[in-house]
Amino acid sequence: MKSLFLSLMLLCCATAASAQKFALIDMEYILKHIDAYERANEQLNQATKKWQAEVEALNTEAQTLYKNYQNEVVFLSQEQKKAKQEEILNKEKEAADLKKKYFAPDGELYKKRTALMSPIQEEIYQAVKEISELRGYSLILDRASTNSGIIFASPKADISNEVLQKLGYSGQ
Repeated sequence: MKSLFLSLMLLCCATAASAQKFALIDMEYILKHIDAYERANEQLNQATKKWQAEVEALNTEAQTLYKNYQNEVVFLSQEQKKAKQEEILNKEKEAADLKKKYFAPDGELYKKRTALMSPIQEEIYQAVKEISELRGYSLILDRASTNSGIIFASPKADISNEVLQKLGYSGQ
């Protein structure tokens, strides 16, 4: 009796699982076709280059101060040595603080990336959600994700072009 009940339960679970619909998207492919994403990336690259140049300029100043100090150290009094060393340390700290301000996990780059990318991601999410509800998908996976674990998927399961069309873009 137990084995019959167990068999019926397994059959019910297998039937329910087979009724679920799944689909795939390729987020890299979708983003590549969205102009706003490309513009946002360009803005991020420009900001990164600008901020990196500012940090490098301060580091160069600190290196110059240190080289000058090394050349003059034999001629300096103890007070002058201490003052020069503090000046070098302050410049190095200024560079480190600026680098942290721009590039720390909660820094300006993160804030700018969030501000630029969140609306795009939300728009894609809404399109995927609408398609999922319309077509009755239980699960939609991103095949471009490095940790998706998808080894093979039929191209028929990929709805990336449909998502792009929903967003008003054309794929391929």
